[in-house]
Parts: sequence; C-alpha cells; structure tokens
Amino acid sequence: MSKLQEMRSGIEEQYKSKQDRARIVVGMGTCGIAAGAGKVMDAIKAEVEKTGMDVDVDFTSCIGMCFAEPVVEMMSPGKASVVYGGVSPDNVVQLMKSHLVDETPMLDMAQIQILGGAKPYADIPVMEKSGYYAQQVRSVTSRLGRTNPERIEDYIATGGYAGIEKALSMDRQAIIDEIKKSGLRGRGGGGFPTGTKWQFVHDAVGDKKFIVCNADEGDPGAFMDRSVLEGDPHAVLEGMMIAAYAIGANEGVIYCRAEYPLAIRRLNMAIKVAEEMGIMGENIMGSGFNFKVRIKAGAGAFVCGEETALLNSIEGQRGMPRVRPPFPAHKGLWQKPTCLNNVETFANVPNIIRNGGDWFASMGTEKSKGSKVFCITGKINNTGLCEVPMGITLRDLVYNIAGGIKDGKKFKAVQSGGPSGGCLPTEKLDLSIDYENLGQAGAIMGSGGLVFMDETSCMLDIAKYFLNFTQMESCGKCTPCREGTKRMLEILERICEGNGVPEDIDNLERLARVIKTSALCALGQTAPNPVLTTLKYFRDEYEAHINEKRCPAGVCPALLTYTILEDKCVGCGVCIKACPVGAISGEKKKAHVIDPKTCVKCGACVAKCKFDAIVKA
Repeated sequence: MSKLQEMRSGIEEQYKSKQDRARIVVGMGTCGIAAGAGKVMDAIKAEVEKTGMDVDVDFTSCIGMCFAEPVVEMMSPGKASVVYGGVSPDNVVQLMKSHLVDETPMLDMAQIQILGGAKPYADIPVMEKSGYYAQQVRSVTSRLGRTNPERIEDYIATGGYAGIEKALSMDRQAIIDEIKKSGLRGRGGGGFPTGTKWQFVHDAVGDKKFIVCNADEGDPGAFMDRSVLEGDPHAVLEGMMIAAYAIGANEGVIYCRAEYPLAIRRLNMAIKVAEEMGIMGENIMGSGFNFKVRIKAGAGAFVCGEETALLNSIEGQRGMPRVRPPFPAHKGLWQKPTCLNNVETFANVPNIIRNGGDWFASMGTEKSKGSKVFCITGKINNTGLCEVPMGITLRDLVYNIAGGIKDGKKFKAVQSGGPSGGCLPTEKLDLSIDYENLGQAGAIMGSGGLVFMDETSCMLDIAKYFLNFTQMESCGKCTPCREGTKRMLEILERICEGNGVPEDIDNLERLARVIKTSALCALGQTAPNPVLTTLKYFRDEYEAHINEKRCPAGVCPALLTYTILEDKCVGCGVCIKACPVGAISGEKKKAHVIDPKTCVKCGACVAKCKFDAIVKA
C-alpha cells in the first residue's frame, strides 16, 4: 500500500466516525458569499456557542443552486441531509432548532435532500430525482457543495490524487491514448480533441515544455471555471500534473483572471499543501517526476482568453494574439512546446485516468463525449450551474433544469457560447446540444454559458449588447476586428435609434462575412455570430425596426411611444409625480395625457401606475 493509499484509508475512517454527529455546512462560494453566506455562518456559530449545541459546523463551495443562495445543508444522525435555500441570519436560529433539535425540517425552505444511505424525509425531493438535478450528472462537479475545498483531506477521501498515482505507473503514451479513447474535447470553446493536442506536444522537440491552464473566463454570465476552481482546486492541479507527466513537462502556469480572488486564494492554498505533503513539487510520490505550478493573475482583458494572447500576457507582453502557425504545441510559452487547456478540461482528466477512457466515452454523443458544465442565466427560474451529459436538448435545459421561463412568459431565444456565440430560437428547442449541432445552427458551445431570453427581449438589442462587448474587448491588432466590429455596431445603433435603412441588413451580412474570414484570432472571427444568428432567425425584427420604425419587443427607447388609456386612467396623478421631465399633464380624477415631444421614454410612469393605464408600443 502506497503512502497516499494509507493516508486515504486513515482519512476515510475519520470521516465515517463523523457520521454520528449533527452537521451544518454553509455554501461559501462567491455566489453564496455575495448573497450573505458569511453573515449566515456568523449567526450559526454564535448560536452554537450560545446553546452549546453538539454539532459540526463547516463550509463548502457552490452546489449549483445559485437561485437559492444562501444555501445551508443540515444533517441529523441517521437522517438524510437537507439542503435549505434562502437562509438568512433572521431565520437561521429557527431553522437550526426545527431541524436539529425538533427533527422537523422546515419544508418551505427545503430545496433537496441527499440520502447517502440515511433515512429520507417525506415531502422533500431527493437530489437525484429533483427537477433541477434529475438529468444532471456529477463528474467535474461531484465535489462542489459536497466537500470543503480548503481541506486536502476531503479531496483525498473522495478519490483525489488516485489519478496521478495511477498515471505515474503508466507509460506516457498510454496516458495519452487513454485520453484519446475517452473522446474528451477541449471545454474552453474550440472543442479540439484533448488527446490529439497532448500528442502534438509530446512529439514536439524541445528541451523544456510547459503546461498552461486557461482560467481567464470572461464571457458575461459565465462562472463555470470560477466555480470549479473555488470548489475543487485540487482536481485542476491533478489534471495538470497528469498532463505534464504525459507530455514531459515539469512546470505549469494557471492564468486566472484577477477578478476571481477567492479562486486564486484557494488555488494557492491547494498548491502549498500539496507540496508540503509531497504530492506536488520534487520527486512526486518517489517517482522521480517533478512538477511545479505558479499562478499568473490576468488583468481582465477578454482577448486573453485566446491562447496566444494569454501566452503573451504570461510573458509580460501586451495581450495580443500571435499569428499562427506556429501553434503553441510547437512554439508556445517562451517559444517552447506548450500544452494549453482550460479549467474544465483539466478537471475531467483525473476521473478519466482513474475510471478509464471507456467510462467517459459512455456518456454523450458519437462525436461529443462526456458531460458538460453549463452556466444557465437570464430570464429563467433556476439560475445556476449544472452538469449534464452531452446531447441533452435545449428543451430539457429550459423546462426541467432551469425550471422554465420567469413569470410564466414564453421562451424566445438562448444565447449559446457567450459574446462569440449565437442566438437560437424556439424552433431549436429540441436541438441536441453538442459541438456539431450547435455549430450547424450558427452558434458555438463556447465555454458553456447559456443566457435565456423571453418574449420581452429585443433581439437587436441583444445582438448590440454582445457586439458592443466584443468591440470594446478587441485588442485592435487586426483591422477586420478593430474596424469591422465598430462599423457593425454603428449600423445596429442606427437601426435601434429608428434611422435604419433597408440596405443596412445587406451591409451587416457583408461585414460579418469579411470579419469572420479575415480576423486574426477567434475573438474577431466569432464576433459577428450574434448578429448573423439574429438575422437568420429573427429577420422580421430587423425589418420592423427599419421599415416600420417599431421595436416589437418594446425595448428600444427611440422607437417607443407611451400612451395613457382614457378608459383606465382614474386621474390619480401618480404618473405626473413620477415623470422626471414633466411630460404628463391632466386634471385630478380626469384622464391624463403624455406629450410625446417631451417624453424621454424612461418608463417611470408605467412602473408607478397601479391601474395598467399606460402602455408602450
């Protein structure tokens, strides 16, 4: 038995002994902390100290239910764990008494229960059967919300570092072959076969090779990598170690955006303790293999998510893409062969080596294997993080996992792949989500961000928002991206302001084609996607804006007209007080009127009217 196996055996025994004690675990990911989890933790500790309650208090990361934060898990001995949502310092004392003392769960706050062989409670959905989790798999996210990310013992007790232990006994080529067999594709957006990339670097000639982890997650509404780094930092480190051993590297860099301070702190803690235990550093587990990792904090430039711009930034240069070829596999960091994958890709590797490539390949579709972590945001009921098998349909994501569209409104579109992705309409709800199908539909997988929209969303406004983002984030190195996205944005702004002309549609399409085929890097090449897909699926909205000077969704201010309905207005005067420019007039108890020339279309009057007497069109 190896030293690590002995350690794991001892840790597992310690954990078994803890099952006879009551337990409280607070979700302390960034989302939980932002929602007030720190104050909840303080209130729990204060109550335990005050009452002398015999209970273990711990913290974990985000379990994925961002819509329910702050989240607290409670367990009485012999009973299932119950995960509560919407916990606050005001209700935590009552919750502790009810669950731990009276052994009566508070059903109105209970989200799910986690059995683990313990006796279940009635009327609370079991995690595996709940709507949110029923179609999910827990692979990359298996420890999120289940272990303490700042304790290496938790990682080891749940199979951690068994992958690198196994890999060190394997031939380097055999490791690469296992990754190839798994069908794992890069989860950073491009979907390039991971095993093939590793093979290129393995075969490349060089006296020094590097492993680089791309943690520069910059898509609006995306937090997959952040959640994994905060909740399971050792998995990413282990994946990098296995990759390094396979390709012959002894040094790694994690490029993480500085806006992720909690992720960086937990990564540094993980590196430090792994080195202290001899799992990372010199002569790992007595194998003669050396591997050191350092963290480079990025300054927040979206373009640094592009691999060559990222490498430039690590080297201290301006974050601008390089001309390819040569590719990083042959000339990467400091012109040395470099293997560059993103957080989720590396986090998959330990499970693949431990369980085998066939295990991973058994999930997903023919060409898109395994599971995928998605961030689901926008106008849905259950915003958060989910991990699903490749091939799940958009309909399942929207109506089962995401809990449907908010306020009973209709699904209109989903933006897949962030600013570089595309908008897919209602008729694509039964689309099987994988790299090929999304690409054929005009979108991309991206890193896994999905932003859902309802009937109140203007698709031109959405396209303008994402194009504005990519235009601002353009590094400016190549003319097609620097100038082309600016011209496209100007056309969109003109249309939304009511000054569009019919030829604007042709000009948008022509500019988009030029930019896609001539921009230097993927940022520019994919920047037109939101415009192209909205033109493809929502062309009628463009035509309404241009030909009728009307925004069908009622979003674009310049194309709106506010009107007070005489039969509904009671003349209360609330709208007069709400209007910031004095555009509304009228006598008390008589129908009021809005002066369209003075009205700035802010919507304040609509928000204040209690009689639905003001409409916009």
